[in-house]
Amino acid sequence: MKTLIIAEKPDMGRNIAAVIEPRAKNHRTYLEGEHYIITWAIGHLIGLAEPDAYDVKYKKWNINDLPIIPEAFKLVANRKTADQLKVIKELAKRSGQLVNCCDAGREGQYIFSLIQRHLKLRQPVKRLWISDLTPESIRKGFDELKDGSEYDNLTKAATARSEADWLIGMNGSRAFTTKHNVLLSVGRVQTPVLALIYDRQKLIEAFSSLKYYVVEAMLQQGETSFRGIWMGDRLTDSDKAGAIAAKVSGKSGIIESYEVKDVKEYPFKLYDLTLLQREANGRYGFSAKKTLDIAQVLYEKHKVISYPRTNSNYVTEQNIPEMHKALSALQGTAYDKWASSANRALVHKGNKFICNPARVEDHHAILPTTRKAGELSGDEAKLYDLIVKRFLSQFYPPAEYKSHAVVSEVEKERFKSNIKELQSLGWKIIYKDEKAEKTKDKTDKAQKEQDSDEEVEVAYPFRLDKEQGITCTHAEAKEKETQPPKPFTEGTLLKAMESAGKDIEDGDVRDAMKDSGLGTPATRAATIERLKKVEYIAMQGKRIVITQKGKTAIELIRAAGVELLTSPEMTGMWEKRLSEIARGTASNEQFMENVKKFATMIVQKAKGQVRIDSAAFQNTDMPAKGGRGSSKGTTRSTRAASSRSTANAGTASKKSPVSSRTAASSSMVNNGTTAPVSRSQQNQPSHSQEPQRVAACPRPGCGGYLFMGRKGYGCSHYKTGCGFVIWKESFGRKLSDTQVKALAEKGKTAKLKLTVREGEVAEGKIVLLDSATGKLGVEI
Repeated sequence: MKTLIIAEKPDMGRNIAAVIEPRAKNHRTYLEGEHYIITWAIGHLIGLAEPDAYDVKYKKWNINDLPIIPEAFKLVANRKTADQLKVIKELAKRSGQLVNCCDAGREGQYIFSLIQRHLKLRQPVKRLWISDLTPESIRKGFDELKDGSEYDNLTKAATARSEADWLIGMNGSRAFTTKHNVLLSVGRVQTPVLALIYDRQKLIEAFSSLKYYVVEAMLQQGETSFRGIWMGDRLTDSDKAGAIAAKVSGKSGIIESYEVKDVKEYPFKLYDLTLLQREANGRYGFSAKKTLDIAQVLYEKHKVISYPRTNSNYVTEQNIPEMHKALSALQGTAYDKWASSANRALVHKGNKFICNPARVEDHHAILPTTRKAGELSGDEAKLYDLIVKRFLSQFYPPAEYKSHAVVSEVEKERFKSNIKELQSLGWKIIYKDEKAEKTKDKTDKAQKEQDSDEEVEVAYPFRLDKEQGITCTHAEAKEKETQPPKPFTEGTLLKAMESAGKDIEDGDVRDAMKDSGLGTPATRAATIERLKKVEYIAMQGKRIVITQKGKTAIELIRAAGVELLTSPEMTGMWEKRLSEIARGTASNEQFMENVKKFATMIVQKAKGQVRIDSAAFQNTDMPAKGGRGSSKGTTRSTRAASSRSTANAGTASKKSPVSSRTAASSSMVNNGTTAPVSRSQQNQPSHSQEPQRVAACPRPGCGGYLFMGRKGYGCSHYKTGCGFVIWKESFGRKLSDTQVKALAEKGKTAKLKLTVREGEVAEGKIVLLDSATGKLGVEI
């Protein structure tokens, strides 16, 4: 009998067939040769069944039916690709052996295992494990096929990941959605990522800008001039800063200290997927998904790069000869001048900056292959260029500088100067005509101001004589402002996801997250896209902005007492445990028992909440898609989604979620039951007719919002017992909406003139002393 090869995608199957069965006959859905039949999945042919596959009552979302915890998970075929699954089933009947040629990683392993389980395939299995689709790699891979059982632990880890995500996503989404009658999506990775964005936005909102002054002096010795920055405590008094500038301008001084040292800058690390996505976002504005999609095309269609879904920046000893072959292949191309001048001796097994097998798990760093790039689209060429130049830089010596650290004194005022004098470009010659390795964000005006005291790089000889005097030819005091944290871009969010957990206090957990972070390189782009789809975030140019719905979702989850669900700690520990399961050092059964307990706790906590007003989710404060200058309010899609959420309340949907990624449905319920929304409820005033929302009520667990009444600002949940109120007249002032918002969100106002003890007027801040009642005090 023949051997059946199952690849993950059609292109991959055809590439394999071209090498091992070049005369195979094409039957459209498979190729057949003398020894092999080659067919393919089309991504995920099979998934986990929806809840109603276990019990028909789950078709309707009812909080009283939660948690949903199957004893054994059922599988269901994807209807869109059911025909291809039938093809595999029929081909398997006349095959004596299977070869798993799906992607070499956890997800590829899972795709094959689902097919094997669902179709009950009993044939022996071999595993192809390669990192690129060049003919050489395919031949070598087939010569070194592994026994399928060697990957059983990886299959266990992949299965545990999928089933755990189903449990958390399904139960969390249904619990919070049915409790609050608004479509809320919860996920093991997406929720802590949303929390990162929420917390960054809170930092930005709470930030109070401070003016300060920097005194810059232009100093000269002979023909050499350089800039000096005044050394001392931060200056907040403009008069004092101006006086220092006037004092030193035109005066002579001395060099107090002068140190020169040689500095080498080595090439940046080879790309893993996340680093490639970050730099493509910074350089070209590509979304994480776009970069991944283009990289997959370069890998599968053009075969000019190695497997892109890698988390490693290193290669193994076996890859060193491949790197030298790839370098040779670049000669005679657009990269010839750099490939021909490269120093091959720099890339060797002993160079731990490049070759570090201990840092390579499933796949090595992204490399160009020996295949010459043909016709690439504009965006494909941009991404390929990033990869090739990063690769070429490894064959060049470090850039060399002399670092000059100078401390000068003029009229007893001290100034520091840092000059970086270029000696040799080294690997930077490849980027000579670019602003390479510095993303567009670096040119931001605010960033420039923040970096005003950094090193100044010069390409001309720089020399000073410590024994000779200097002159301050000019000095000025420059006004600056402290800058708030920047909103996330997709690039900076990817970095935050990768390094999530570094601030966790528990040392063991923190160490565990060094190699995990939030999600995996292969799933991070999908997580960001998911947050956009459920309208938790929106894009303003390259910036990510959290919507009101996203803010409220995080506040609800935290108020419910399941803050762990919003923390990188949980997902980081999951990834650590899944890696241990894949290595055979941890039990998948024990892992799943813990996940079931956590899913049950989420449901119990959500049931105990007070239902929040639906107005708290409406994105009336979001800008239109036109960008920063737009003031049209909510986008059309957001308004439509809000109206659908209300109109569909109480109806059952057949499109209930299958996983945490799709754990959202138009199927809503009222008060945890399946009763439809009444006509009187549907005729409630629209959000525009309701009192204007000033801020979320700060009372813990409340979930209401503050609105202005006749004498004060009360909570929308006053009918259900919330007694929080801030009186309009407080400490001799009539409070504004802005000041009340500051009290609710930051706990204090800006400095105001207030009436305190017995009519005494003083400058101070009004502070919120009790978040449960609204009691106020004064901070002088």
